Order: sequence, then structure tokens, then C-alpha cells
Amino acid sequence: MAVTIRLAGRSDAGRLDSALAALARDLGDTYNASPEALERAGWGDVPAFRAQMAEEGGMLAGLALYSPGLSTVRGGAGLYVSDLWVSPTQRSGGLGRRLLGAAFADAARAWGACFLRLQVYDRAPAARRFYDRLGFVPAKGHTDLFLDEAGCAALEGER
Repeated sequence: MAVTIRLAGRSDAGRLDSALAALARDLGDTYNASPEALERAGWGDVPAFRAQMAEEGGMLAGLALYSPGLSTVRGGAGLYVSDLWVSPTQRSGGLGRRLLGAAFADAARAWGACFLRLQVYDRAPAARRFYDRLGFVPAKGHTDLFLDEAGCAALEGER
């Protein structure tokens, strides 16, 4: 049976949640999302993400979840892939590459994306080898910084 890839819709929030929770377990991460949170974020008034879903025989085989970004250095919009998950039965068959390709094609149509950005855990050497084979290169000259919820609340109080 062939694997098909399609843009996720609001009714897919529960399936996305299940796959993202599986990814978090695979990586040893805490998972704090829910189907309701994904539905609000992905299909609210200002959608924060889009997702490509791979299916085979009605079963979810993989997904790529991504958001728009703008780089003045690169001179345009791009996409940030926050999550790429392929079911264990589909790994090593090219599905991850196909999902990234579908995500980029959608982002190019939706907001004129001209680059793709993602992060890979240091503790995931197989994932790093996969991205290396695709031609991804490490960013140089900057460090990712994060501000947690409490820090954002304090910052918001500065208005």
C-alpha cells in the first residue's frame, strides 16, 4: 500500500497529538500539548503552524509540523520545522525526506519560503546523520536562546 502525504486539517488534531507524544517519548522529552491546544494553535484565528501528515492504509505513518519565519539576512520567509516524526515501521524508507519536501513545497506556496530551518538534539546522532545526508549544515555565529513562560510574563509586564 502506498504512503500518501497531505496537509493536516482541524479534525487531525488528535492524531497529531498522538504522534507528537510518541516523538517526545522517543526523545525522552516532556510532552505538554493536547489535542485542544494543537487545534487552537493550528486552526485558530492566526494559525501558528501547519503540518504534513503521511498515511498508509488509514494509519499515521509520519508527520512534519512547521511554522513560518522571516530572515532579513536571508532576504525572505522560511519555515521552521519543529517536529519531524516517522513511525518505526516506516523509518529508513525515505519518508522523512518526503515529509520535509512536502512541508517546504507547502510553505513556498503559502508564504514564499526560500529556506528551511530546524534543530536536532545532540543526543540524536541518527537524526543528525539523516539531516547531514540531506545537506543541512550547522548554524554558525549564534546561539539559540529561550525565555520561559515566567520570563515572558515578566517581559509582558514591562509594557
